[in-house]
Amino acid sequence: MAMLKLNAVHHIAIICSDYQKSKAFYTEVLGFNIDREVLRAERQSYKLDLSLNGQYCIELFSFPSPPARPSRPEACGLRHIAFEVTDIEEAIAALNEKEIYPEPIRVDEFTGKRFTFFADPDDLPIELYEV
Repeated sequence: MAMLKLNAVHHIAIICSDYQKSKAFYTEVLGFNIDREVLRAERQSYKLDLSLNGQYCIELFSFPSPPARPSRPEACGLRHIAFEVTDIEEAIAALNEKEIYPEPIRVDEFTGKRFTFFADPDDLPIELYEV
């Protein structure tokens, strides 16, 4: 039997409720670069391709009136997205300057690495993981 050979995660797709607010969050707060922005008029939808350090990473979509995704209590399905940082205190300080206040730093009980969570404009959980 042939084994499926995946190379890597290609992208993460996110549907937002307020396109301009989320676009500003992912570019101005998190520092993603805009690779391409497309208005799909027939679907009343934007598609924003975002990269980080030259690597394609996120597709940000807007749709008319998308239903809310439950984040708390944690819902079944994909749980969160996580980004690697070198210095978690430095990353938290940068977020604080933009009036975003992550949860207290925790330590992964298995790896000993530090991490924290905060949320995007639609309350999507985002993790920062120090390596």
